[in-house]
Amino acid sequence: MSGASTGLSLPELPASLRARREGAVLVVELARPAKRNALDDETVLGLETLFRNLPADVLAVVLAGEGEHFCAGLDLAMLRGRDAAEGMHHSRLWHRAFGEIEFGRVPVVAALQGAVIGGGLELAAAAHIRVAERSTFYALPEGQRGIYVGGGASVRLPKLIGVARMRDMMMTGRIYGAAEGMAIGLSQYLVEPGDGLAKAVELAARAAQNAPLTNYALIHALPRIADSDPAAGYLTESLMAAIAQSDAEAKRRLAEFLEKRAGRAKPG
Repeated sequence: MSGASTGLSLPELPASLRARREGAVLVVELARPAKRNALDDETVLGLETLFRNLPADVLAVVLAGEGEHFCAGLDLAMLRGRDAAEGMHHSRLWHRAFGEIEFGRVPVVAALQGAVIGGGLELAAAAHIRVAERSTFYALPEGQRGIYVGGGASVRLPKLIGVARMRDMMMTGRIYGAAEGMAIGLSQYLVEPGDGLAKAVELAARAAQNAPLTNYALIHALPRIADSDPAAGYLTESLMAAIAQSDAEAKRRLAEFLEKRAGRAKPG
C-alpha cells in the first residue's frame, strides 16, 4: 500500500508516509497519528528511499507529523525477540536513513509539535532547521526502558545541546518544553500552536531560493569543517569558497547585487 504521492514522480511510499508539493518544497508527513507517529521499519525505509530519490525540481523538504504529535520514537513492539546482531543492524538501518536526510541534496526543515521523543528526536536532529510549536516537548526515555539510543542521537544531539544535557535527559528522564528546548538548541524557531507547518514551509521555500551549490556547502562542508581541526577547516573553507564563487549562478547573483538589482539584507 502506498502513501499519498500520486503524480509527484516520487518513489512508492508506505501508507505511513504522505507527500505533497508546495512549489519547490516537498512536504513529507509521518502518517501514523493513532501511534503518535511512532517509527516502524517500513516508515524508516520509506524515508531512506524517498530522500535518496528526490525529484530534481525539489529544492527543499519539510518533515512534519500528522495529528497532535511529530513523532513518539521507535515503535517499541519491534524490539521484541531481537538478538545483539539484529539490534546492531537495525540501528545501522536508521543511521543510513537519517544520513540521507542530514547529508542529502536539499535543505530539510522539521515542523515539530507535541511529542518529539526518542527516535522522533533523532529524526528531528537530522534536519537542518527545526521549528517548534509551543506544544512541543522533548524526551529520551530509553534510559527508563533499559535500552540505548540507536538512531544517531549519540552523535547529533551532543552537537546541539552538549553531552551533559543529553546524559541528564537519559539518566533522569528529564523532559524539555518548547521554550526551554529552543533556549538550549533543540530548535531554532518557536511559534504558536498550529503555525509550525506554515513557518517550516516558509523557511524551506526561502532556502530553496539559494544557489544549489551554496546549500550543498552548508549541508555537506560546514558540519565537516566544524568537526575538523582548525588548519584543515580553514583549508576546506577556502576551497569551498573558491568553488562556490566560481559557479555561474553565483556570478549571476553577484552581478545583480552589484548592479543594484537585488535586495540588501535588512532586519525584521
